[in-house]
Amino acid sequence: MRWRDAVTPEPMTRLALVAPAWAVRDALVEVAAAGTVDLDPGVRGEQPVSEAAHRLQRLASSSPAAPRLCRHAPDLAELERDGRADLLAGEAELAGYATQAVVRGDVAALLGWVPSARLPDLAARLRRVDAAAAALPVPRGVQPPTAPRQGVARRTFGPLVDTYATVPYADIDPSILAGLAYLVMFGAMFGDVGHGLLLVLVALLIRFGRLARLGPLRPHWLFVAGAGLTAALFGFAYGEFFGPTGVVPVGWLSPMDQPEKLLIAGIGLGAVLLAGAYALGTVNRVREGGWALGLYAPSGFAGSLLFLAAGLAAFAWYADAGWAWTAAVVVAVLGLVLAFVGLLAAAGGKAAGVLQAAIELVDLVIRLGANVVSFARLAAFGLTHAVLGWIVWQATVGLWHVGPLAALGAIVVFVLGNALAFALEALVAGVQALRLEYYELFSRVFQTEGKAFQPWHVAVEPSTGTAEEAP
Repeated sequence: MRWRDAVTPEPMTRLALVAPAWAVRDALVEVAAAGTVDLDPGVRGEQPVSEAAHRLQRLASSSPAAPRLCRHAPDLAELERDGRADLLAGEAELAGYATQAVVRGDVAALLGWVPSARLPDLAARLRRVDAAAAALPVPRGVQPPTAPRQGVARRTFGPLVDTYATVPYADIDPSILAGLAYLVMFGAMFGDVGHGLLLVLVALLIRFGRLARLGPLRPHWLFVAGAGLTAALFGFAYGEFFGPTGVVPVGWLSPMDQPEKLLIAGIGLGAVLLAGAYALGTVNRVREGGWALGLYAPSGFAGSLLFLAAGLAAFAWYADAGWAWTAAVVVAVLGLVLAFVGLLAAAGGKAAGVLQAAIELVDLVIRLGANVVSFARLAAFGLTHAVLGWIVWQATVGLWHVGPLAALGAIVVFVLGNALAFALEALVAGVQALRLEYYELFSRVFQTEGKAFQPWHVAVEPSTGTAEEAP
């Protein structure tokens, strides 16, 4: 898969399903069997309950049946007598879509979306029943549904983004970048070679079904393994192996000995991640609303300029460079003006709009500083993990030299202490990395939410009695 395909959704085609009025059911059966069309729900108000739905209610089944359809129109009364709740459920769904059809004389039409690559197959299916699929231009202001391309990386990191929001169709899908950022942040807070390798072992046990209770996590085992590997890498950097045991040397810094350097590194990493979020947000604003939105949006070019000004000011303070102070002021003024214009346009102008835009501009500046400082938690929780490991190791060493019985206690303390630190810190690091991802980064990447592509698919029973599945 090309990299552009990995960050953009399946191309969608606006679709009109056209059929003779008498063949609407047959056309919908073909659509259901194909399972590739997201039909519009319609805006015609509340519709009467269909006969199939009434009969399905009378069956009063305790467990809902998976809907199915017959190739040809069935006798609904016979289905009710036979207790075929599955076929009645399918007919009820079909009737709900059929009522949304626009009928003009002898012709009926329905609207929907289909992946462009699947349109030829759908058109061939519809020709069997004297129906047709016509591609339509996308109306202005209408956003196609989003169907992400399901490569290995997207399947691994996609749930991280999908839990937050459906990626708008026009936006760059940040799943891969967001997943990598999450792993780095998790590893920075959970840096320990031993704990990281334990997490990799847990991921392998999940993958091969050895942990029944964690069975629902099996599709995400690669994500868990990646978190373990980054934790192990940071453990090598910190010199941590089940605490400061001396098994691995300090490769970069010791969190307990150099907390200031760790703090600066955490904020620096946060600044890099925020810069990436601003860059991606700017691209998304341009794709969503053109260059005007990209220029004036607080999460677009205007916000990026304010962030750049903050970076120049930090450099000027560190290097005592006068030119950097001048550049920071110029860039900040330009960013503030652009952001104010965008906020004022969104507020609607007039005196109330000016006041609202001014307040939002102050909030934008305050949040910018707060968001950068928020990444100090990478250092704080990395230090906490190291301190817990140090406490457990000191208790273990203290008991080990007392006597044989105490040595047994030392082993118990080491095992239980590391188990507690592993469970507690894995939870804390996982939640804090998610918090940074959602509040600090995604708030700049996303401005709107998309609509997930939800094709209608119902298994169809042909004359052989077997069900047709979607390709």
